[in-house]
Amino acid sequence: MSMCALSYSVILMLVKTAVSIPNEVFEQAERLARRRGVSRSELYAAALRALLADDAEVTERLDRVHDAGEREGNTEFVATAARRSFAASDW
Repeated sequence: MSMCALSYSVILMLVKTAVSIPNEVFEQAERLARRRGVSRSELYAAALRALLADDAEVTERLDRVHDAGEREGNTEFVATAARRSFAASDW
């Protein structure tokens, strides 16, 4: 069978949701979506993906710092730094 004869089915799971955002942010997003030639949904999904990736990267970096501190026996320093970091974050 040739590659051309193969067919693949792709099922995308989509969730519709309603969110409330300030009018100013909405208008800026509308303009950005038009400039980029994408739908509002595509723009919001891309923005969320970028935010989630940044969040995952921050968590990964904090994990590496924590692991390095434990290996070097600096657990008290790491715990204090973690508390300060979390207190200053939006989490």
